[in-house]
Amino acid sequence: MNLISKRIKGMQDLLPPLSGIWNAVEDVLKSEASNYGFSLIRTPVLESTELFQRSAGGESDVVQKEMYTFDDKGGRRVSLRPEGTAGVVRAVLENGLHNGALPLKLMYVSSCYRYEKPQSGRLREFFQFGAEVFGTESALADAELIMLGNSIFNRLNVQDISLEINSIGCFECRKRYIDSIKIYFEKHQNDLCETCKERLYRNPMRIFDCKNSRCSEICKNAPVILDYICDKCSNHFSDLQKYLSDAKIVFSINPSIVRGLDYYSRTVFEFVYSGAEAPITVCGGGRYDGLAEDLSGVCLPALGFGMGIERLLMVMENQKLNPVKKSVPVVFVACADDTARSFSLDLTQKLRQNSINALVDISEKRVKHQMKYADKIGARYVLVIGSDEFKSHKARIHDMQSGVNKEISLGKNFVSDFIDIVLQNY
Repeated sequence: MNLISKRIKGMQDLLPPLSGIWNAVEDVLKSEASNYGFSLIRTPVLESTELFQRSAGGESDVVQKEMYTFDDKGGRRVSLRPEGTAGVVRAVLENGLHNGALPLKLMYVSSCYRYEKPQSGRLREFFQFGAEVFGTESALADAELIMLGNSIFNRLNVQDISLEINSIGCFECRKRYIDSIKIYFEKHQNDLCETCKERLYRNPMRIFDCKNSRCSEICKNAPVILDYICDKCSNHFSDLQKYLSDAKIVFSINPSIVRGLDYYSRTVFEFVYSGAEAPITVCGGGRYDGLAEDLSGVCLPALGFGMGIERLLMVMENQKLNPVKKSVPVVFVACADDTARSFSLDLTQKLRQNSINALVDISEKRVKHQMKYADKIGARYVLVIGSDEFKSHKARIHDMQSGVNKEISLGKNFVSDFIDIVLQNY
């Protein structure tokens, strides 16, 4: 088959049965966040480029290399969102949500776009589940947000996930720290990879994210940011550790965590999967207390996390975890002749109205072909209705798994009789 166009590199088609697993995972994510008081928000996929330049940082890799940016027909510079937080902050400020009850908790599932080399668990189009909290500086909020992430992994039964935390301090803390690591990395400049040589003068903290073995080795002896944070930031980090310990949340301190976007401050954290050949960060987040002020002048402390759904599903597949709940077995109503078709449509609708997965022949195939189709789609029961069944108001329901046939009345008690048959097998 010669298609005039094929899927663009780095994009994806989400097909059954994987789409059912995605849906089940998203239901768990939203349900668990709802238990913590989060409400759903949806923001546009297209935003002003300036929003991401101001939030992510004009010198960040995301802005410099990875954004899908273009001029629209009105001559405006716009970009597909590379992450979810900036759009949510913009929506909160623009719609005055920060003037209501605080703290404000919002969650979302969003598609994001970054032009980078497609890799396992991260395509150019990828999906994030995000949770954002606005209006509190307390380390209690940091602890509760991390608890939400931990609860999600527990509810999905995901194993081998470890929590790593760090503090990158406030702007003044980082300023002193960046001066220090610039001096350190300049001494090793010749040994850095080409990308990190660029980062040294644009965004030196990003060198800690480099996967190059030489750069990683150099980073081991670099100054530690926790030695440079002020007393206020240090106390905040100590409070967070106490709250997590009180909540029986196991964590380790990783001074190398800096996160990839410039808006982070104080707390940063990652949930890392260790069951693969190389560690995989499935969820990451932290505080961004100055972002709202930078975008609008409004002081609005905030924090949040993003969880990569592709990466989460990759980990779950590796652990053979399937969150799809066992549904009521499908019944397929096969029609033997024209007389039965209208009657079968009504019968099938009654099953659906009682939350039973029911299908009916809509192709006018022969019964033999209908049975084959029912088998292919995994129907548990098949009910064949023809002229005789229509007249007698009785039929036989065939259990495709056991091969057993049972007579069932097609009268007013049909639905309850069918449910009784199902319950006998479950």
